[in-house]
Amino acid sequence: MTPLITVKNLCMDFDGKRVLKNISFEIGEGEVLGIIGRSGAGKTVLMHLLRGIEQPPTSGKIIYHIAACDSCMYICMGSAAKKRKCPECGGNLVAKDVDLWDEKNEEMKRHIMKRTAIMFQRTFALYGNDRVIENVLHALDDIDYPAEKAINRAADLLDEVRLSHRMMHIARDLSGGEKQRVVLARQLAKNPFLLFADEPTGTLDPETAHLVHSMLTNAAKSNTMGMVVTSHFSQVIEEVADRAMLLVDGEIARLGSPSEVIAEFMKDLVDEEEYQTPPLGENVLIARDVYKRYISVDRGVVRAVNGVTFNVAEKEIFGIIGKSGAGKTTLSRIIAGIIEPTSGEMIIRIGEELVDMTKPGIENRGRAKGYIGLLHQEYDLFPHRTVLDNLTDAIGLEFPKELAMRKAIITLRMAGFSEEKSQDILDRYPSQLSEGERHRVALAQVLIREPRLVILDEPTGTMDPLTKIDVKHSIMHARDEMEETFIVVSHDMEFVRDICDRLALMRGGKIVQIGGTREVLDSLTDEEREVMGKSAPQ
Repeated sequence: MTPLITVKNLCMDFDGKRVLKNISFEIGEGEVLGIIGRSGAGKTVLMHLLRGIEQPPTSGKIIYHIAACDSCMYICMGSAAKKRKCPECGGNLVAKDVDLWDEKNEEMKRHIMKRTAIMFQRTFALYGNDRVIENVLHALDDIDYPAEKAINRAADLLDEVRLSHRMMHIARDLSGGEKQRVVLARQLAKNPFLLFADEPTGTLDPETAHLVHSMLTNAAKSNTMGMVVTSHFSQVIEEVADRAMLLVDGEIARLGSPSEVIAEFMKDLVDEEEYQTPPLGENVLIARDVYKRYISVDRGVVRAVNGVTFNVAEKEIFGIIGKSGAGKTTLSRIIAGIIEPTSGEMIIRIGEELVDMTKPGIENRGRAKGYIGLLHQEYDLFPHRTVLDNLTDAIGLEFPKELAMRKAIITLRMAGFSEEKSQDILDRYPSQLSEGERHRVALAQVLIREPRLVILDEPTGTMDPLTKIDVKHSIMHARDEMEETFIVVSHDMEFVRDICDRLALMRGGKIVQIGGTREVLDSLTDEEREVMGKSAPQ
């Protein structure tokens, strides 16, 4: 294996705490390395250091073995130096070993970064109001690709990610999986020799995730490109990686074949805690004949929600499931009061009164929205505020400092953190947390407002299996201790099976079945089982 990157004794500290501990390994040219581990293990920190973004390591080295043109500074894999000639200008390619974080190499670092690409988790980074092909054209323009060739190149890239049938769609109207594939096309436009993919499919349903995984592996092979992929999920590592690394508390616990590393990662996955459904109260939500229609230039009238009727009882955990595009997220946003339905009623119980969310005004929707919490899959935290600030004054809760800390710790525990970890992260910024930790802080941000109804839109999207268990427990505890009511919108069949009292199955904007969790999961079609995950009962 010809090395592309050598990592030597890499350490990283945040606020005096060591989060990466003497990391040493190599990445080969054209290799796909998968990095797996629990939330907080150090995966994202390591990836950022490898790419050369944010702050430098506390100690250690990251050395790129590259070839650089002595005329135009074109950068490629080191083995290309044997060919001598630059593919861009015909100049000479010279082999170089570059210490990425050495200040003396700052200019070379910038050239290296231009020839690498990254796909962040949850961040689609698209021009939402532009068409798909225009998004790819913007990426080509950024690298000064010849204008007369750009249209054909953009079309080729969309062919490569199998989105030719969506090239004229407006980007904001795409599904999550389609958006991620546009992101991939934009990154491939840079013709990188190395792609970093940080939890690239965490929020996607299993079928769409599988498609994106195949796009990634095909792109790596067809473009002779190396790749570093981080994930909490064994499926990602199995489908994408040539070699895998397990990180535990900032250290390499295992480095080897994907199967060996995944077996090590999964061996401690045990959940022995059991819960009983408590007596449920009166209906806290009543939906009657709710419709939501959109007019789309491309598709005409879109019936996103098509006449749904259901109710949710106090202290119930009610799940809404269905394939991508079934109308789940639109329905959740109607319940939360974010968008108005075209017609129908959405009634919320507040104390002894029934309030119709479809009616505007401070005595109707305005009043009810304060009692409804929503954690959506595109959540965000204030990046320049600490965790404590995000949980209190950043959302308008003005507490004395002592009470704020007490309330924050209690709420973080409900969101899956231990008391020690809760205290430890209060003064950290979101960038100093793993994605799974940020997700739990976002859940705590919802719970701290003491809502009567909490809507969780894909709550386990980027969580590792053990963190998923923690979050399941936190929801159950919040139900028991705070008498909370939850609506869970998810494609994670294992999670809804373990947590939901009842399910509503959506197809084409309609609720086609409501019933006990096991009953509804048993009724899924073979296609729905494949799309929404293998954990549904057979």
